[in-house]
Amino acid sequence: MMRHLRIFIIAVLLGVQLMPAASAQAKKAAANQSKQAAPQAKTVNGLVEGVTEKSGIRAFKGVPFAAPPVGELRWREPQPVQNWKGVRSAKQFGPRAMQQAVFGDMGFRSNGMSEDALYLNVWTPSKSDKERLPVLVYFYGGGFVAGDGSEARYDGESMAQKGIVAVTVNYRLGVFGFLAHPELTKESPHNSSGNYGYMDQNAALRWVQQNIAAFGGDPSKVTIAGESAGSISVSAQMASPLSKNLIARAIGESGALVNSSLDPVPLSEAEEKGVKFASSIGANSLAELRAMPAEQLLEAAGKVGMGRFVPTIDGYFFPKSPVAIYAAGEQAKVPLLAGWNSEEMTYMFLMGQEKPTVENYKKTVQKLYGEKADDVLKVYPASTDEEALQAATDLAGDRFIAYSTWKWMDLHSQTSGEPVYRYLFSRPRPPMIAKMGNASAGLAGGVVKEEDPNAVKRPPARGAVHSAEIEYAMGNLAHNKVYAWTPEDYKVSEVMQNYFANFIKTGNPNGKGLPQWPTTNSGDKVQVIHINVKTEAKPEQNRDRYLLLDELQKK
Repeated sequence: MMRHLRIFIIAVLLGVQLMPAASAQAKKAAANQSKQAAPQAKTVNGLVEGVTEKSGIRAFKGVPFAAPPVGELRWREPQPVQNWKGVRSAKQFGPRAMQQAVFGDMGFRSNGMSEDALYLNVWTPSKSDKERLPVLVYFYGGGFVAGDGSEARYDGESMAQKGIVAVTVNYRLGVFGFLAHPELTKESPHNSSGNYGYMDQNAALRWVQQNIAAFGGDPSKVTIAGESAGSISVSAQMASPLSKNLIARAIGESGALVNSSLDPVPLSEAEEKGVKFASSIGANSLAELRAMPAEQLLEAAGKVGMGRFVPTIDGYFFPKSPVAIYAAGEQAKVPLLAGWNSEEMTYMFLMGQEKPTVENYKKTVQKLYGEKADDVLKVYPASTDEEALQAATDLAGDRFIAYSTWKWMDLHSQTSGEPVYRYLFSRPRPPMIAKMGNASAGLAGGVVKEEDPNAVKRPPARGAVHSAEIEYAMGNLAHNKVYAWTPEDYKVSEVMQNYFANFIKTGNPNGKGLPQWPTTNSGDKVQVIHINVKTEAKPEQNRDRYLLLDELQKK
């Protein structure tokens, strides 16, 4: 008995003594396991280590795809990334590009703002580099003056859960992305300047070709997509000889660089604007421009009256105008899915502070179109104030972005020999949640506080406003805490995201459980899928509007 007691006491004592060691071993094992669990991928520049989301999706954030465009690299085409040794952390979004606070609907998760912003983010369901999954590369919107790949509405986790490797890309904006100048042209090996933002996107696409297999992606199945400026970017990359062989499919949400207000201008014209801008801020040479702090350039470029810095027909990225490239069938000949929203712009874009009465509407059309006003009023008719409000809203939206998107799709369907799928998204957003307080929607789709005396508030929406479809299409409604989403909204999102996912995988949006989406040239009439609570295909309406705007464009 005593002998057993002694053994028990010794065992207990030994156990007590061994517990700290066992605990330490357990902690070490847990740490090792945690360390092993952190996903890694081997890029051509070195190893990156990301995070595993709760969903099991692996995310790599803030991965450099080009050298920082700072100092002597400011206003140069993107340069290669320098290799690194060891493991580079890719667990946090990189900085966003230099920009002013323009739009109220942008929620950044980025690590500050900097000229050093050429980073991308990857979400992948792949567990190894052996898989060959389809790839989505998404370009953000923001009028080429704002936006960031970290915005939650573009988050790639939901798309990755559909079996897609999703990538968001940063690119230079405003004066940093599109300044042209004779000295820049002279130092360029291609005798060109401007278009740096577009060349950043091209550099990201080349990075994808070199590296996406390491994340389980297939470089031969890359779909480029974007909304607004991002959609314009898609049309630009399809048109450029630098990018057209790097993509397999394309998605455009509201916007195209085809007969738009942002079309590239002749290089000489853009150079003149660059010289004028430089002299306005006291810079008499390129060296002096490069020596200026980024914040000073940003502030000067954002002043009222300075105007936009637009892309250039530089003989390199754009050998000629995009509309001429598409008309000649020289673009990337890939399947295209594109469309726009039912209320892209408010009547105020057309009429300012004038009330949308029949009389005021007709006066506005007369002022805009002169001797062609009657032709415009035939296709945008109004005999009551209610009709005038709708006609002005339609004309404003078409002039803003719908017509250029239509023209892009129309040309591509004629010259590419590839299927074109067109949508009209018409689901209005639900009301804002109560805790938003005294707030309303802004002109750019953002949120405006009622107490802000300088804010331009938009009238109540009559349909789906510009940018409203992003969260639906990307499966990210839950990320947007502003609106009181309903089960119907989630239903619309499921339909739209599945269309997009199917198209990214196969080049055809159709699939099990979805209303049939015909190509635009199916049957006698152009077919359009109307995406709403009841999603259905209908023959094209309002073609006469776009044909007239097209005719007026040529004059």
